[in-house]
Amino acid sequence: MTAEAVRMPATTAFGRGHVHAVAGCYFVASFAALGLPPYLTAILPELGDRQARWAGVLYVVPTVFGAVGAPLWGRLADRHGRKRLLLRAQLGLAVAFVLAGWADSLATFTLALVFQGILGGTFAASNGYLGAALEGPALSRALTLMQGSARAALVVAPVVVGSLSGWLSPHRQYVLLAVLPLAAALLLAALPEPGPAAVESAAGPEAFTGEPPLVSLTALYALEFAFVFCTVISFPYLIALVDDRLPGTSPALSGLLFALPHLCYLVTALAVHAAFRSRPLTGIALGFACIALGLAGHAVAYSLPALIAVRLLLGAGLTLGLVCLSILAADCARGRAPGGMFGSLEFFSKAGAVAAGITAAAGSARFGPAAPVLVGGTAAAATVLTTLVPPLIHRTRRSR
Repeated sequence: MTAEAVRMPATTAFGRGHVHAVAGCYFVASFAALGLPPYLTAILPELGDRQARWAGVLYVVPTVFGAVGAPLWGRLADRHGRKRLLLRAQLGLAVAFVLAGWADSLATFTLALVFQGILGGTFAASNGYLGAALEGPALSRALTLMQGSARAALVVAPVVVGSLSGWLSPHRQYVLLAVLPLAAALLLAALPEPGPAAVESAAGPEAFTGEPPLVSLTALYALEFAFVFCTVISFPYLIALVDDRLPGTSPALSGLLFALPHLCYLVTALAVHAAFRSRPLTGIALGFACIALGLAGHAVAYSLPALIAVRLLLGAGLTLGLVCLSILAADCARGRAPGGMFGSLEFFSKAGAVAAGITAAAGSARFGPAAPVLVGGTAAAATVLTTLVPPLIHRTRRSR
């Protein structure tokens, strides 16, 4: 094992392989959830919405209902077992996907997306499961790996769905991809039920001194909301912005520009975790600063090299933010019921995504495709200033 390897009691037997299994199960289970929504404009005409007028609304339906259900499922996990509720989330996704794939009306398809939000929640359930078994740097590293799974699925899934579209319509692919969460549930069934965490890492025993967390839960939730809002707001209309700045750009190149920040995370996340493990607040401030500069740069980038540069700058902010939020979340999880905490954290994450989608739609309709990145950049700059005000973010650690 590496220096950061997990050492658990024999009764728990929870190690790196288990963490990788949980992350892998999330990756495969999220394929339909992340890969099919971009194709709603192709799915809805089959269900009677010829102009796909409901695509924007339906895009956020699973997110809205996922936000509503996440805190409840988290508390139930703490009460009835994290493994049991993680299996429930995977099976719930499978049921929702089958219903969506066989839907023959817009109403039934919408109901399936509602079920996907309510019955899913695999990310929060996976984090709650890991939070019950790991602690400190081992947990933050596992959460960083989970975010890597999400980024990888976000990059790969739309490409796979598009490649399969020549043989099977995106609508019917919901049924096919329901096999993935079922397979994930079978693998997760073989994992142990996590017990109380007992972790040692390269950080040494000083990492677990019983000191209060660096930030309060309120501050953590606020940072999560702000981070998701600032980053997601640029997603829906990025392709339109690229087409506006570089007319005639191929779909493949537009897709690569969209994926660059996520690829940046996949390449650098573990190195960033090692560098900022002991100073996450600095990383958060730097992350929001990079996001602010990157999004502002989108408004003045009129060439391919300039767009690549600002996308990479946004990727640096995305990586710093996600990694340092994982470190802060692991810090807050010590001594708390992880299911409830990660369920609530997921609520604020999804709330930030919904707010970003609504703001992006309104801003783009009124001011054009550059409006979302300007709004997101302004919000990120304001958050940088907030992170520099100690009374709002810091909790002074007790002196030893």
